[in-house]
Formats: sequence, structure tokens, C-alpha cells
Amino acid sequence: MVTCPNCDAVLDVEEEELDEGDELTCEECAETLVVTGKNPLELESSDDVDEDEDDDDFDDEDEDDEEEEEEDEQEEW
Repeated sequence: MVTCPNCDAVLDVEEEELDEGDELTCEECAETLVVTGKNPLELESSDDVDEDEDDDDFDDEDEDDEEEEEEDEQEEW
């Protein structure tokens, strides 16, 4: 049985047919959900998944900036 993580409504889907990254919509709250794990089945709001990806991108940019600063410091020596 698959339930919406937002409103706990039972979703009419077959767990075996879902793959990681698949999107579905809850008929009760109209939330777009993304399959984030298969065993056990994990669903997250697509908004939460988008925010996580944005955070990852931000972290990557910070790491790039730190690497550039370290290279600049080494060049000064």
C-alpha cells in the first residue's frame, strides 16, 4: 500500500511498477510526488526534491570557490 507523505491518502499505484525518479500526483491533495527509493518505497514531494537538488548545487559552488581560493594562495607563495 502506497500512501501520500503529505496527506496520508492511499495512492492507487502498483509498487512494483514504480522506479526511482518516477513522478505521480496524489488525487487527494494534488501534491506531485517523486519516488526517491525503491526498497523500501520512499516518496517525497517534488518541491522537497527540487530544494535538495538546489542545495547540492549550492554546495558544489562553495567547494569550487574554496578550491580556487586555495589555488590562488598557492600561487602567491
